[in-house]
Amino acid sequence: MAVAVIAPAALLATAVSADTAPFELNGPDLRVEVTRDGKTLPIARVPSLSPGDKVVIHGDLPQTQSANFAIMSAFLRGATNPPPKDWTAFAETWKKKEKDNTLTLTVPREARQLVLMMVPETGGAEGVLVDAVRGKPGEFVRASQDLNQASLDHSRLETFMAAIRAQDDTGPEYLRTVAPVLARSLSIKLQEDCLSKVIQMQASCLVQNRESLVLNDVHTSSLAETITGTPTDLALQLANTREGGAGYYSAYIAVARDVARIFGAFNNPEFNYLPTLTLRDADRMSLLLNAAPSFKKPKSVMIAAMPAVEADIPPQLRSTAKGPICMAPGTVLPVEGAPLIYSTDFAHDMKLRLTAPSGQTHEVPVTARADKGGYVLDMAAVPASFVGDVRAHLHGIWGFAPFDGPDFLLQRPGPSAWKVAGAADALVIGRDNDVVLEGVAPGCVENVTLRRADGVGRPVKWQAQDGGRLLVTVPLADAAPGELRLEVRQRGGAAGGTGGGAGQTVSLRARVQASRLDGLELHAGDATGVLVGQRLDQVRAVMLGDVEFRPDGLAREGGADRLQLAAQGAGRVPDAGASLKADVRLEDGRVLALPVRIAAARPQASVLSRTIYPAPAEAGTRTLDLGGGDVLPDNAEMVFSLKAQGSTKFGAGDAIEIAGGQDSGQNVAAVARLAMGKGLSLESADVVVATLDAKDLPPATFGPIRFRLSRKAPGGAEERGDWAPLTTVVRLPRIDGVTCNAQTCVITGRSLFLLDRVGTDPNFEKVVPVPPGFTGRTLEVPLPADGTLYLKVRDAPDVAIKLPTRS
Repeated sequence: MAVAVIAPAALLATAVSADTAPFELNGPDLRVEVTRDGKTLPIARVPSLSPGDKVVIHGDLPQTQSANFAIMSAFLRGATNPPPKDWTAFAETWKKKEKDNTLTLTVPREARQLVLMMVPETGGAEGVLVDAVRGKPGEFVRASQDLNQASLDHSRLETFMAAIRAQDDTGPEYLRTVAPVLARSLSIKLQEDCLSKVIQMQASCLVQNRESLVLNDVHTSSLAETITGTPTDLALQLANTREGGAGYYSAYIAVARDVARIFGAFNNPEFNYLPTLTLRDADRMSLLLNAAPSFKKPKSVMIAAMPAVEADIPPQLRSTAKGPICMAPGTVLPVEGAPLIYSTDFAHDMKLRLTAPSGQTHEVPVTARADKGGYVLDMAAVPASFVGDVRAHLHGIWGFAPFDGPDFLLQRPGPSAWKVAGAADALVIGRDNDVVLEGVAPGCVENVTLRRADGVGRPVKWQAQDGGRLLVTVPLADAAPGELRLEVRQRGGAAGGTGGGAGQTVSLRARVQASRLDGLELHAGDATGVLVGQRLDQVRAVMLGDVEFRPDGLAREGGADRLQLAAQGAGRVPDAGASLKADVRLEDGRVLALPVRIAAARPQASVLSRTIYPAPAEAGTRTLDLGGGDVLPDNAEMVFSLKAQGSTKFGAGDAIEIAGGQDSGQNVAAVARLAMGKGLSLESADVVVATLDAKDLPPATFGPIRFRLSRKAPGGAEERGDWAPLTTVVRLPRIDGVTCNAQTCVITGRSLFLLDRVGTDPNFEKVVPVPPGFTGRTLEVPLPADGTLYLKVRDAPDVAIKLPTRS
């Protein structure tokens, strides 16, 4: 005989109602214990059953219970394999004898699931229910599977809501910190906009619409998937449809719809079915209903799912610690991967196995805290001898089976004091200094304070390192020489130790850094050199025999100072291969000796001849007469020849580099390069001829320019000579015309701001200065006596340029 759900529309209406939250009616309680291999556990600690397990179930109804309930159990072995009759059992809770009111079951070898049904006392109910289970076992398989998973999801939601409500004792402001941790731990959707509301409204906002808060949990789903090997996301898919609320309801709410559909094929006026969720607390299993049961025809059959019959599947816990964890009161071991460790008692007897540096081991209990995001360590149980780096392994029992969690590195301060690794006198004023401290438990450092001799303190940056080291950045940019102290404050610490918030002091001394000489780079015949070292700003001069070099520019490259040196007078570096000692004279009067080996001479060349080829004048403009001035107009071309000097010989791989400015250092960037066949022609091994078009120089190149010879050394390195003067690039204004009367002349043109002044005679005794930034196109000047105006441009103020007043 088939059994049907009467009034299924009412069941569905309850599930989809947004005003009434499902599964909020308290049903009856059961007492359940499971025994395996001689060990008995309450149902709250049993994630799954195993063949051969002994399961004892009896009702836990109040003394005032007026309606009698019968309990039926049925083992299932698959959707297409009906269970034998002896896989079902029936108990009448109102009977006094234990054999009548208690179910004592042994899990069969082939069983996959166990379902319980509670029904008001009814004659013939046992046979009807047995026939229903054996007639359509697949419907009960699906119902048991979905209800079991939904109960686990519901436990996460209840844990989240209970924790949120408990924050009223801590303070609403605390919710902004704890709510994200709770949501992450329990895989609950966080209504983040709630945290921006008024403090008094945050808690109620976080738990409203609770049906939509539960997110899918991989581990929870895998418990059900193992039962039949089929997907278990039916309820999830249903909840994402328009009819199912378009995602408004969570998976466990959709179970009501699913179960209603499953049993819709039955039709009998005697019974209807109510799905229930289970809440487990120790050996008590409480049923939650989403609709009120009926004690009149059709009477309600409450369906409850027991744990699946499968192998225990311990969670794959992962550590989320970013580094060593400080052992202190309230220490949390952060883990992720199993929300059920917080919402159920499946994981029990959890402990942390500690291994001290000495090899001593000790077990310490830990407690799962969803609001902390992991397991909280009981510091009172940690022996005082466990200090320094302590290895820790999380383990416990999942149901009946032991399981292992992740490993952690813990640190705890001990009696040893912090000290400086290396020389404590290495601190130099005027810059930041890195100091490495050695001690115990750098992961427990809370802050580091620098305190000067005047007592003024300031926090400094620090970073924990491996090997018990602490890297501290000591800022001394504006410090004076003298004593300093670093105060290191740590948390945690064993009894009698230096932790627990106590500070330790490390004494330091800051000094003015003396120059450190690493080397002197010199090439034979050069008038320049480079001194490499530290604090070379204190160098006043370098004496190499009777040749004096003076500082000519200081730069810092790769953590070292590079001081450019220039020979005074006609001094030059001696011949290559000579081994000499240079005397480095400091500003404070000290003289430091430095061994020097002279390197081979660099390639050198001198200007032999130069010819300027002006560009043709533009139509309608006046030609400017530069005379014999050594200048290169920015639209002209210069042909020049170079003669090799000393042992230098020109070759096919040589090049000429062009640069501007006055810096004589070797690191000056070239703005142009002439190579053989590309502006450079070889006349002989001693002479080359070069062509430089000013238009090929980068824009805004003007003023003195220099050249140097560049070539490839036998080893492939680039050899470059000293920079030498070449010419001066000048920008010339465009003069369209000059108009004169009896007393004055008017110059008309463009870019007149390039002029510095205009004179009426070669000696510039009478001049008209051109103001900086001049933007006019006409300039009035006195009438010259000889019919010629004399111009000086800003790029070459020493060169006189002639401008006839008549074309």
